[in-house]
Amino acid sequence: MNIMTWIASFVLATGLLAIPVSADETSQSSTPAVLPLNELRTFTEVFERIRSFYVEPVDDKTLLEYAIKGMLSELDPHSAYLEPEDFSDLQENTSGKFGGLGIEVGMEDGLIRVVSPIDDTPAQQAGILSGDLIISLDQEPVLGMSLNDAINRMRGEPGTSIDVEIRRSGEADILSFTLVRAEIKVASVRSERLRNDIGYVRITQFQERTGPDLVNILTSWQAETTPLKGLILDLRNNPGGVLDAAVDVTDAFISEGLIVYTEGRSEDAELYFEATEQTPAADYPVVVLINGGSASASEIVAGALQDHQRAVIVGTQSFGKGSVQSVLPITHDKAIKLTTARYFTPKGRSIQAQGITPDIWIEQSDVTPKKQRFYKEADLPGHLSNGREKDDTNDDSEQRASDELMRKDFQLYEAHTLLRGWALLAPQTRTPTSTQP
Repeated sequence: MNIMTWIASFVLATGLLAIPVSADETSQSSTPAVLPLNELRTFTEVFERIRSFYVEPVDDKTLLEYAIKGMLSELDPHSAYLEPEDFSDLQENTSGKFGGLGIEVGMEDGLIRVVSPIDDTPAQQAGILSGDLIISLDQEPVLGMSLNDAINRMRGEPGTSIDVEIRRSGEADILSFTLVRAEIKVASVRSERLRNDIGYVRITQFQERTGPDLVNILTSWQAETTPLKGLILDLRNNPGGVLDAAVDVTDAFISEGLIVYTEGRSEDAELYFEATEQTPAADYPVVVLINGGSASASEIVAGALQDHQRAVIVGTQSFGKGSVQSVLPITHDKAIKLTTARYFTPKGRSIQAQGITPDIWIEQSDVTPKKQRFYKEADLPGHLSNGREKDDTNDDSEQRASDELMRKDFQLYEAHTLLRGWALLAPQTRTPTSTQP
């Protein structure tokens, strides 16, 4: 039996020539969907030519798997064929531990684009940036390589190295890096209290424990004697992750209303997520930091808090990944990751290929404070005291800390400044510190 006869027999036996269509489709056409026989004939001809004339023999099973991978990869950058190892990698990503370079990537024009490097990983420490285009791995061009193949090449045993060539916007020459793989343990949530009682929370990736970890941090801050005056939620270079984690994080800041919903062709793809009344961070002002490396779940959080006017979004335009991928089993050990829906913010804005536009646009910059010297009253010989028991001398330690913060991270400095102003203008009860003359 030749391949054409085999495929024709398979199609007839499984009834694929007459596929039932959905109610929406039947309203437009009274005839069942029919597979295009001419294209099917072309496929079998190509299949047979490869079997007969390719320079090396390739078995039928391998060719059919290649066909499946090609069919999925042409749909969009995120649909893929998952073999057992690929599915295991997917589980490792959501649990927060895997071996490799610590880099989130996507496919663009046949090349691998860096969505974002993960904090404290070989890629981030070597200077890989969001938006970089990977053009080769160990001297092998990635053009024509599938996304899964590229990811598999970048992963490996800790301690082994890989050569990566990068094309970066604004750089005339190709950049070369030698990265040493490491066991990537992603700390999903990091936090600290900045000066002026401003809380800072950095979420590097949305994992299964992200929501509960954030709630624990916020609850512990509430138990402290000094209340927070504001909070900075840093989602920059966060490539996304688990949808439920994004819902949990948003739920920590709003007590009612829609968080996100999805729309797709099947009923299972239409989901709605609502906030609950359990809201540990319902009172103080919030600033959310985003940039071009903020994708997927990060955009869900930023978009929801923006629509609910619960936070001011600061930074630059986010990545724009607003699609839902579902893992659909094919056999007991294989599956496909298929794009099945789109995300929408509570006000119905689509994130896909659009992203979240910040309320206040601030580019990341290197800023060097200009040193100036002014003579003050206190510098004049014989100046009068201020009449108190102790002169009010200006302690510039806070200003030095401010300059250091600005030097390291200008966007964070601006977010901190915004919250300080917000706190100063907020209504509050003031206790007189002196009697009237």
